[in-house]
Amino acid sequence: MMQDTIIKNAMKRADGTKDFCIEKNYRNNEALRASFNRLAEKTFGLNFENWYRNGFWKDNYIPYSVVIDGEVVSNVSVNACNMNYKGKIVKLVQLGTIMTDDDYRGKGYAKALMEEVLKDYDGKVDGIYLFANDSVLEFYPKFGFREAKEYQFTKDVTISGECTAQNVPLRDKIDFDRTVEILDTKKQNAQLYMVDNPGLYMFYLSQFMTENLFYIEECNSYAIAEIEEDTLILHTILGNGAVDEVIRAFGSQVKKVILCFTPNDASGYEKSELHEEDTTFFVQGKFFEDNRGDEYMMQAITHA
Repeated sequence: MMQDTIIKNAMKRADGTKDFCIEKNYRNNEALRASFNRLAEKTFGLNFENWYRNGFWKDNYIPYSVVIDGEVVSNVSVNACNMNYKGKIVKLVQLGTIMTDDDYRGKGYAKALMEEVLKDYDGKVDGIYLFANDSVLEFYPKFGFREAKEYQFTKDVTISGECTAQNVPLRDKIDFDRTVEILDTKKQNAQLYMVDNPGLYMFYLSQFMTENLFYIEECNSYAIAEIEEDTLILHTILGNGAVDEVIRAFGSQVKKVILCFTPNDASGYEKSELHEEDTTFFVQGKFFEDNRGDEYMMQAITHA
């Protein structure tokens, strides 16, 4: 996708707001990328530079940014998050990295960005979703979004065997590239999972979760998982391994399992409505209306 620049507000407003433009998909522009990273660091404590340097920032992560005097002051990023839902591919977009510099709030920049994004994607995808914090819950319904529910599955387990799950350390580009190949070639054992966007998985795996990939030899599958005392937090299964088989591979120390995805077979699991602190799930579009009563969870590891 080529860099796409749209000029807005060619003249200063009566309130003194400066001229601005909206820049899109500028990842290879070093000055704008650096400015974007400064704002992300200031807002969320995140920096995308290593993700870019490792080659994971592709065209399926598109920042829409208000730029004033060469600086990114407001942003809404578009993530192409196509999903395999019950065996069918659904074309979805997730909005994320939504931020405005403190000095530029209240000037309508976030509104201008949302309008631009929706203009570009209206009628071209099956749905759009985002995760909002509590301070902006009244903002998104103005653009056709509604609050939606997610459901999480958990269960208590008793495992008699030893741990056979083998940790796969992620240390360098060779490890990262091998993981991308796994993500690209292995189906996931889940009712709903993201496809064609390994870069978003790698945002986590190459930075914050470098110790969380495991190989399960018994079923030739991989698991992305965390272990907190006696609780296994299972993010996804890459391969055909059954969920219970993968869980057993983590051994007798595991007493409780929390799934951060929706299993194909939920029998034996306790289902509960997911409530995350300072997080509300917003959706719009045909996919979400057609499946309004379904009980699923967007994979936690794919949150943008």
